[in-house]
Amino acid sequence: MARAVASEAGLNFLAVKGPELFSKWVGESEKAVRSLFVKARDNAPSVIFFDEIDSLAMNRGRDGDGVSVSDRVMAQLLVQMDGVRSRGDVAVIAATNRPDNIDPALLRPGRFDRQLYVGPPNEKDREEIFSIHLRKTPYDSDVSMKELAQLTDGYTGADISLESFDSSVVTMKHFKTAIEQVQPSEIQFYQKFSATFHRGVRSDAVDING
Repeated sequence: MARAVASEAGLNFLAVKGPELFSKWVGESEKAVRSLFVKARDNAPSVIFFDEIDSLAMNRGRDGDGVSVSDRVMAQLLVQMDGVRSRGDVAVIAATNRPDNIDPALLRPGRFDRQLYVGPPNEKDREEIFSIHLRKTPYDSDVSMKELAQLTDGYTGADISLESFDSSVVTMKHFKTAIEQVQPSEIQFYQKFSATFHRGVRSDAVDING
């Protein structure tokens, strides 16, 4: 989704997974964060996308024995986000499946101004997800994408991708057995979190199932 936003707007796109910025060498992790923003400014207009932001922006003070590497990285991220040095035409987008682990300071206005809960796919989207996963998989004529979508209400794309088969040709029976074994992700926590912290995006303005 972040890449699509950048592409649609004609912006340069810089993507990084949170854990990739950590280094065992003192000061290197903070330098990596700073360098990322420098690169984004040099290539502006641009979009920085942090995947797994929770691993980079964890609640500070967890270690209890002084300032940890993660605390210093978080501090550097806040400096860059606050625009102590102007970010220029740089937009920052992040994704996480553990919003409860993110330091509240990063969610204040002026930093991540928009928070959007992306829910599980609807029936039509699940049908499309099955079609994509089966493009390179031989399957029997009895396999119905529509029926599979109906059987997987509440499943995410990740849940669907967990289904694997040890067979040269996959049948509907294989799918039904797999669906019985793979339970949908627990989403109630995320829905509750979204209701508490959601701000800035009207529910009727964005299709969260897309």
